[in-house]
Amino acid sequence: MARILIVEDEEHLSRFIDKGLRKAGFETVVAADGMTALEHATGGGVDLVVLDVGLPRMDGFTVLKLIRGMDVEVPVIMCTARDSADDKVAGLEGGADDYLAKPYTFAELLARIRLRLRDRAPGTPEVSVLERGEVSLDVVAREVRLDGAPVTLSAREFSLLRTFLEHPGQVLSREQLIERVWDGAETSSNVVDVYIGYLRHKIGAERIVTVRGLGYRLA
Repeated sequence: MARILIVEDEEHLSRFIDKGLRKAGFETVVAADGMTALEHATGGGVDLVVLDVGLPRMDGFTVLKLIRGMDVEVPVIMCTARDSADDKVAGLEGGADDYLAKPYTFAELLARIRLRLRDRAPGTPEVSVLERGEVSLDVVAREVRLDGAPVTLSAREFSLLRTFLEHPGQVLSREQLIERVWDGAETSSNVVDVYIGYLRHKIGAERIVTVRGLGYRLA
C-alpha cells in the first residue's frame, strides 16, 4: 500500500485530502510546515509527496530544492493557489513531477497521484540506455551524455528528451508532448516551446527540428 505525504498548513484542507486518500486505499502522513515535511520526505517510507507552496518555517519551493539536492527521487506534486506561469516553471524546473493550481477537485488530485505511482511501479523491463547519434540517455541512472560528455538537465528536460528518443524521427505535436511529458496537465503550448528552447541550448539547436504547423522532431 502506497504511503502519501500530505504537506498542507490549512487544517481543513489537509483533513479533507487525508480522509479522501485513506478512503481510496492509501496510507497517509500529514505535515503542516516545511521543516516537518522535509524530515518525512527524506526519511524514507514515503512513496509520493503532495506539497503546498505557502508553508510556515520553509516554503514549498525550498523544501523541493532540498529534497532533490539530497538525491531523493520521491515523486512530488505541487499544489498551490499561485497559478502564474513563472511559478509553474519554477516548480517544474525545481524537480516537481506535477503541478496543480488551487482550487482543484479531489478527483483530479487522485488521478495525478495514481498516474505518478504507476510511473514508478515495477513493470516489464525497458531499455536502459536510449541513443541517437551523439546523444545518449540512461533511464535508470538518469544521466544524459553528448559526445560522451555529461549534460545536466532538469527533470522536465530529461522527460522531454526521453520522449524524443523513444520516438526517433517521429514528428511530435505540442499536444502529444503535453500528453507525454506533462501527462495531459493544463499547460500552454508556449511552455512546450520554452522547454524545447532549453533543450536545444543544452544538446544543440540542430538536433531538434521544427516542422512547421506540425510540431518537433529529433534529427
